[in-house]
Amino acid sequence: MQVSPSLLSADFGNLAADIAEINASNADMLHIDVMDGVFVPNISFGFPVMKYVKKLSTKPLDVHLMIVEPQKFVNEVRDCGAEYMTVHFEACTHLHRVVQQIHDAGMKAGVAINPATPVCLLRDIIDSVDMVLVMSVNPGFGGQKFIESSLRKVAELRQMIEETGSQAIIEVDGGVNQETGARLAQAGADVVVAGSYVFGAADKKAVIEGLKNL
Repeated sequence: MQVSPSLLSADFGNLAADIAEINASNADMLHIDVMDGVFVPNISFGFPVMKYVKKLSTKPLDVHLMIVEPQKFVNEVRDCGAEYMTVHFEACTHLHRVVQQIHDAGMKAGVAINPATPVCLLRDIIDSVDMVLVMSVNPGFGGQKFIESSLRKVAELRQMIEETGSQAIIEVDGGVNQETGARLAQAGADVVVAGSYVFGAADKKAVIEGLKNL
């Protein structure tokens, strides 16, 4: 299992130290949630913070845009050093075009779906994306309870990927811990995003290692 700790749960008064702990761990990526207060009912951080994080992080940046009109910011996300840029299905009227923009900018393209969005809507884009992010909580806040139906969605998505020959990986974000992570691994997930479970732990490296071994 790949692990992408979510910076949203870090101590922003101690950010450099928290990122240093992630650098020293076996985490695969660093997940960055960008919120605009419009698409989701919260505001997180913008490009100046992302550029600062990129300077500190030795891990690839996994940038998740929970914003309206994400296509306007493809170049800015690239300039912050992102490896993955993930946009929401629900926020993109012309999703295929946005995925092309992300690829043209030299990044890997991810598409996220909210808990109420069915997996079947991704069939016509699945062979064009590098990652699908299944939200297992409603986006906008950390520390929420895992939504059980996410397991079925991951299994459906795994079946779709196998049927279509897509190379997309499956990432899951929300309510991830050792117990839910194990069930997600069984359902077919490739990457788990963990926020409060990692950054709230006394030993972040050990928690990440536990998730890696799922």
